[in-house]
Amino acid sequence: MCVERSEAEAVFGQGREVVVAVLLRMDEQIGRLEQRVARQDERIAVLERRLNRSSRNSSVPPSADPPSSPPRRSKDPSGRKQGAQPGHEGHGRGLLGACKVDEVVEHWPQRCGCGHVFCEAELRPDSEPVRHQVEELPELTVRVVEHRAQRLRCPECGERVRGEFPDGVAGSAFGPRLQAALVALSVRNRVSRRDVVELGEELFGARLSTGSVDAILTRASEALAEPYEDLLQRVRDAGALNADETGWRTRGERRALWGLFTTRHAFFQVAPSRHEDHAKSLLNGTTAVVTSDRWWAYRSLPLRRRQLCWSHLQRDFAAHAEGLAAEKEFGEHGLQLSQQVFRAWEAFAHTHDRRELERTITRLRRTYKPIIHGYATKRPRNKRCQGMARNLLKAWPALWSFATRDGVQPTNNHAERALRSAVIYRKLSLGSQSERGERRIERLLSAHTTCRLQHRSLYNYLTELLTAHARGKPPPLLA
Repeated sequence: MCVERSEAEAVFGQGREVVVAVLLRMDEQIGRLEQRVARQDERIAVLERRLNRSSRNSSVPPSADPPSSPPRRSKDPSGRKQGAQPGHEGHGRGLLGACKVDEVVEHWPQRCGCGHVFCEAELRPDSEPVRHQVEELPELTVRVVEHRAQRLRCPECGERVRGEFPDGVAGSAFGPRLQAALVALSVRNRVSRRDVVELGEELFGARLSTGSVDAILTRASEALAEPYEDLLQRVRDAGALNADETGWRTRGERRALWGLFTTRHAFFQVAPSRHEDHAKSLLNGTTAVVTSDRWWAYRSLPLRRRQLCWSHLQRDFAAHAEGLAAEKEFGEHGLQLSQQVFRAWEAFAHTHDRRELERTITRLRRTYKPIIHGYATKRPRNKRCQGMARNLLKAWPALWSFATRDGVQPTNNHAERALRSAVIYRKLSLGSQSERGERRIERLLSAHTTCRLQHRSLYNYLTELLTAHARGKPPPLLA
């Protein structure tokens, strides 16, 4: 509120006490306004941080980056064009051996450039032919086999007797190879039930319905019950594993999809939430070093059996480096530490010299721990960087397990890559519609991701699995 000169003179004319009272009241009002401005500045800073969040400084996926976000990988500063450079040795498509060729078609020249026309007697090769191979699909169609159980009348007692169908025939109208193809399309390629029906009719000439596809997926899930339980035990028995979790939906309600991963196995489980109880249940009995992010559900694990993800830390440090004053300095120190950790790990990946890795990590620990401790106790304090610094000091042993334990990696990228397929499936299918659907998808996703990690054909595995299930034999495991 502006005060005119005449109003100020009128107040001054009323005496000393009135002037003092007005000044004190104005000072109180100024104090309230300063507090309000400070709160607004803090709120604006928070909103700006949210606006500037991207995959570079948070756990937001790259697909959610705003258009204004800079590219994750800048162009080559040398100015060279993308792709192979002049002089680069090409990688052409190689020819298959003669034993793998199904048909050979000979093409003979008809006439020479001089006008001579070749006769049949002259068709003798002068040198090695020029070879060109074309790979083509045969005409695809389902092969329908009709099984007939014949009836006979016994000449002695007159009783009519019927032949029996063999195991695996009467249980379904579809063979194991066709069922395996439909399951692979649904899970690995994330094709909807209706589209699977259309593809089955167009590609194979199979008569299908959405109910048939759903029944086939249920049958595959039932066949996977034993391999799925064996998979969990194998993951728990590993010396090192990665863990991560993401959201899920069942009938529109929030759920959580948990994942445990080794280099050769993947185990998924849908749970009610992302709370600590589910992490304890999944990791029950394991003595492995678990690589994860800093989600609080893993806090029950001893620090000596944890490895925090340095990629997550690097993104958090990048967010702090975009701040001001002490927060900016803290973020820059954190980015320097992260870069040196990744350089040390990259060198170890090439040399496999663990002693050198341990020496480098020991030096980094001694150098940066006092720096982080200084930000944890610095005055005047910055709540954001002070909170992260204190959390890092509490979990300090869990930052360096990768330097001394075989199989442990400094990042949780392995788990995030393995979860990506499940996240895309969730976005396309909108989750599950029942508890039985949850059991089905967690088993099918586990089989799909495990086969991918083992460079194994999902289609071949499902064919063997469904064949064994139809005949009542033990299922092949995902070992």
